[in-house]
Amino acid sequence: MIRFDQVSVTFPLGNTALNNVSFEIADNDFVFLVGKSGAGKTTILKLLLREYLPSTGTIMVDDKEISARRIGKLHKYRQSLGVIFQDFKILPDRNVLENIAISLRVQGVRDADVREQVLESLQLVGLPGKELLFPAQLSAGELQRVAIARALSGNRDIILADEPTGNLDPKTTWEIMKIFKKIQGSRTVIFATHNSDIVNSFRKRVLVLKDGILQKDIRKGGYDL
Repeated sequence: MIRFDQVSVTFPLGNTALNNVSFEIADNDFVFLVGKSGAGKTTILKLLLREYLPSTGTIMVDDKEISARRIGKLHKYRQSLGVIFQDFKILPDRNVLENIAISLRVQGVRDADVREQVLESLQLVGLPGKELLFPAQLSAGELQRVAIARALSGNRDIILADEPTGNLDPKTTWEIMKIFKKIQGSRTVIFATHNSDIVNSFRKRVLVLKDGILQKDIRKGGYDL
């Protein structure tokens, strides 16, 4: 369970990124965060990653208050999160296996099990046999598949996706979304996007943000720009 309770984020110069936002997300739910650039989508993800702390309000993930100034075992909490970025964040000097293996090793997965888990995650995202290729040998769509495989490896409970199709062409976008269809219901997914076609096709829960304010919380909803 993820719970935001009257969360606001105000930066030192006075601009407000979030204003009194409250919502709950149940385990294994799939939720879209939507809104134009600057609406507050990425701020919510950064709060969950503890890259930001709220100015006011409380954020709970299960029984842990992650909005507290100090929390125990922060590294363990972060290891439970799989993060997918718009710009992939793949290390160019490591092959596919090595890029994914990094996320497993930080979880303490034994070296003897790493390769097997990497190959399983590559199978899930449709990249079997690509483990020894380097990023320069892959298309943008393949790089994003690697990034998704990295986020999914290690059985992470929560997946945070920040505009993961933003740099992809329409055909590749829909191929990537097929992966998200596979994992829906098996873990909590929070997917930030401004792509209304994706949101309308999935018919999942939608949190609509505008200027840092949560305007709508729609169950099995759509989204119009």
